[in-house]
Amino acid sequence: MISAPGIDLQRLRRDAERDGIEKLVVGAVVHTGGRVLVLRRSLDDPFLPGIEELPSGGVEPGEDLLDALRRELAEEIGRAGPLTLDPGFVACFDYVSGSGRKARQFTFALASDGRPIVLSSEHTAHRWLHPSDLGASDITPETARTIRAWAEMHS
Repeated sequence: MISAPGIDLQRLRRDAERDGIEKLVVGAVVHTGGRVLVLRRSLDDPFLPGIEELPSGGVEPGEDLLDALRRELAEEIGRAGPLTLDPGFVACFDYVSGSGRKARQFTFALASDGRPIVLSSEHTAHRWLHPSDLGASDITPETARTIRAWAEMHS
């Protein structure tokens, strides 16, 4: 079960379709104590190898956004079970995917459940980053804006 208070998931999908988005992606600002979980991509990854990023991944055809989020969190950090999203927080940005498709990432936020992070083979490391330390990371500008938006909402 996933709780997403204050977020109109159908509108997010309709807007993406209207805007000609070809690929949907979900991501998560997983947070604890004012810090955010970032993962280091494998150097073998063909798309943005080695950068730090939030847990995220593609939405499968016919898959609900929140089901995709649950699946991606399970795959990338080993998080299972119910998810309670931060009320009203969703950040969006568009980009061109590694396959050349117009993509839109919807990033939600949720508190860490305190369990150890178990990385998939897509990532080589993780750390908890304070938003004031974004300059010490090689995350993309879009991800930095997402983290700053989350931090402003929670300050």
